[in-house]
Amino acid sequence: MNDSTIARNYAETLLVLAQRAKDVEGWGTLMEEIGGAVAGDAKLRNFLESPKVAAAQKSEVLGKAYADRAPRVFLLFLQTLVTKRRQMLIPQIATEYRRLIDESEDRVHANVTVAREPAPGDSEALTKQLSRLFGKKVVAHVTLNPAILGGVIVKVGDTVMDGSVRRRLATLKTRMMASGAR
Repeated sequence: MNDSTIARNYAETLLVLAQRAKDVEGWGTLMEEIGGAVAGDAKLRNFLESPKVAAAQKSEVLGKAYADRAPRVFLLFLQTLVTKRRQMLIPQIATEYRRLIDESEDRVHANVTVAREPAPGDSEALTKQLSRLFGKKVVAHVTLNPAILGGVIVKVGDTVMDGSVRRRLATLKTRMMASGAR
């Protein structure tokens, strides 16, 4: 089995445990926090990767670090990952877990690029419009890029909708150049 399949299997198990605990979002936040720490902290990553450090010691460190912040079952899940030598999949498991939550709640994430800060209410209106368009609840992640001049660029998965002024000007220029060449 490849790592992404293994990560998805563990994420599915974590989702079942989180549903039993009635804290799907809370566990997702915890998993993302830990996944981010493993991916971003070289010292932690080296500690978890090291074959010189026993699995029991790694589990003990995780237990001490999260004993007061994580539910017992969540902590046991992390320690099981260490025991099964899957601790380096934590960032992937966190990503897969978030994807599973999104699937179960019929939700998609959209990267929205605008030229300037949206006026109050504009972001909510855009989110509602995108939700109608995609037929799912849309979570918009807005970024500013003055280079697009105006309009909006929306990316959901592999779908890109470019309604920027910059693209429109480029299209107009291409048309004018083509008609001038005749």
